[in-house]
Amino acid sequence: MKTIPAQEIKRRGISALDDLLKDGPVHVIKNNRPCYVVLREDDYVRLIERRGLWELVERPARGTRSKKDIDEQLRIERDAWSA
Repeated sequence: MKTIPAQEIKRRGISALDDLLKDGPVHVIKNNRPCYVVLREDDYVRLIERRGLWELVERPARGTRSKKDIDEQLRIERDAWSA
């Protein structure tokens, strides 16, 4: 995932994100830590409609899935960003 310092956005404005967002979400780094994730509108809509990652977040932890299963689900979600 691409990153940009918050100071760069403050200096250049929101247009500092334009080129970075072409390749998917962008982490905004503040105080040397990822603080925000910025998405293009169509990526956000796709995320909400598919509910892919949200299902993983909202699902109660039961410990029934293996690390392999989780890694595979994450790989599928990451691949969807480049599609």
